[in-house]
Amino acid sequence: MKKTQLAGFIKEMCFKNKWTKPALSALAPVSLALATATNVHAAEATSIAEAVTEGKVNLDMNLRYEMVEQDNALKDADAFTLRTRLTYATADYYGFSSLVEFEDSRVVAGVDDYNNTLGKNPDYSVIADPETTELDQLFLKYKFKGFSVKGGRQVITFDNQRFVGHVGWRQDRQTFDGVMLEYQFNDVFKIDYGYITQRNRIFAEEKDIDSKDNLINASLKTGFGTLSGYGYLLEVDNDIENGLDTYGLRFAGSTDVADIKILYSAEYATQDSDNADQSYSADYMSLEGGVGLSAVTFKVGYELLGSDGGDYGFSTPLATLHGFNGWTDQFLTTPSQGLADLYASIGGKVLGGKWAVAYHEFDADESSENVDDLGSEVNAVFSVPVYDHYTLGVKYASYSAGDVAAGKVDTDKVWLWANAKF
Repeated sequence: MKKTQLAGFIKEMCFKNKWTKPALSALAPVSLALATATNVHAAEATSIAEAVTEGKVNLDMNLRYEMVEQDNALKDADAFTLRTRLTYATADYYGFSSLVEFEDSRVVAGVDDYNNTLGKNPDYSVIADPETTELDQLFLKYKFKGFSVKGGRQVITFDNQRFVGHVGWRQDRQTFDGVMLEYQFNDVFKIDYGYITQRNRIFAEEKDIDSKDNLINASLKTGFGTLSGYGYLLEVDNDIENGLDTYGLRFAGSTDVADIKILYSAEYATQDSDNADQSYSADYMSLEGGVGLSAVTFKVGYELLGSDGGDYGFSTPLATLHGFNGWTDQFLTTPSQGLADLYASIGGKVLGGKWAVAYHEFDADESSENVDDLGSEVNAVFSVPVYDHYTLGVKYASYSAGDVAAGKVDTDKVWLWANAKF
């Protein structure tokens, strides 16, 4: 995209969506930079002005249709939405750099027959893509040798995003307000610490949560894989006791044997939850193994989100949940009986694109007289790049409910999308 086109796009978005004065003020450096930006990072700017003019502008647009059918009284849902994300990052100036990013999600062609989680169409099934225009990221970063500090609104992810992630599948992704400290030693050892004051969730700004979260993650690379240790101490900022402390270890890696790639990972975590009424504790475990043969990869795995006597299920409120336990998102909140997920997948490359098929079998960790079988699910996806900047994709998920007392129903979801990045 040409610089003049980008400048015009910013102006149109500002007037169309009536962005607030603070938002426009934050965007001013971007508009100024567009006049002279080279769209590539300079190795090191020699002045603040050069750091701005030598910055990089990115545009990411995601057009998606989503359909949801459920075997209950809710009406079938349809959503056709466009997410636009505009990013400007400065070049480095004596270790300093900054980034500003705006995100907008709009309904296209009036296709909005869905519960958007904000009170619209409550008689339809949920599709968690509300219309919103917001500041997605805005941070200042300083880096010196192996040390860096980043303050402001930002994306934070750790490991495979099972505990902390950006929920990138949804149109309005998750970011955090806070400070991140990182120290990297010789590409072998890395330790991160973050303090979060606000969780900017996927449901638009009105459902963001003030918090006092402490995140610690350390990783060590070995010849066989990466060992990670973490402690995530979460607390919603209100007057009610609600601490959620999780500590764990993860090891993941791969090795080549002849022309075969062997994949493996193992993880264990323990969690304590305190509230005004009582305390709970639960364990988490994950094991996965795989084999890569030419252009095809096979994986099998077992994930357990434990229960405390059937009264509490292991919780991961900052995770990228869509990537785990099936794409119909039946288990965004772990049932009080806990969840055991036995799964297998196969994927590879064909016709210039990527494909994958997965099967999940769900059971309760703490079985009761009425709840044991939590159902099963089949997932399938195919995506293919088109030219240099575009990607097309189709995705399908079908969940079959288990025991009636578990409160789940048969659910089918379909997605079609086109993505463009410049």
